[in-house]
Amino acid sequence: MSTVLVVEDDAALRGALRASLRARHLQVLEAGTGEEALQVAAREHPDLVLLDLGLPGIDGMDVLRTLRESGETPVVVLTVRDTQVEKVMALDAGATDYITKPFNTEELLARIRATLRSREARPPEAHVLRFEELEIDLERRRVLSEGHPVRLTPMELALLELFVNSKGRLLTHEYLRARLRAPGDDRQVSLRVHVRHLRQKLGDASAYPRLIGTEPGLGYRWLLEDGVPTGA
Repeated sequence: MSTVLVVEDDAALRGALRASLRARHLQVLEAGTGEEALQVAAREHPDLVLLDLGLPGIDGMDVLRTLRESGETPVVVLTVRDTQVEKVMALDAGATDYITKPFNTEELLARIRATLRSREARPPEAHVLRFEELEIDLERRRVLSEGHPVRLTPMELALLELFVNSKGRLLTHEYLRARLRAPGDDRQVSLRVHVRHLRQKLGDASAYPRLIGTEPGLGYRWLLEDGVPTGA
């Protein structure tokens, strides 16, 4: 049974989330402050953290950064802060997903299930991953589609590696530009061009993507959840 740590200072909402999660056979831990959240996370090692940003004491963003520094536990942000700047900040700080209040309970639960499935599906030690007909060898830096080699540029290969290692997390434009920029290179990386070329080579139609999804104004997300290891 997976364990979810609910970090929310509103006791009534925390109770409603507890009931919904338990009804889906999830174990629930609770915290009402940032300090308590960090203590519970360090002690109990939950499988997922559902985090409000507007917390008394330690702010939710600081909790998020501390959780990301200490491990890879997925963090789904649930907050009233709905500006694009705040979304980008949280995602760049390591949030797996970002949901604004008021929210649809079934959608929230679906995103939690997807995040937990993604976490369980991809062992960290796997070097070769298979996504349907696509095989990605991270160690040899080789990509096969239906058994045929896919010739990618170093930039496209680096972009693909970031996607498949993201565990479904939304990767913002700023994050990708920072990771793809060569040391000493201050030029802006044209993400749109690189993503378009990568999609074309992988046979992923931009109108109906099944591999790389676009979040308008924010960034991109790897859509397939079950990277099955085929070797090491």
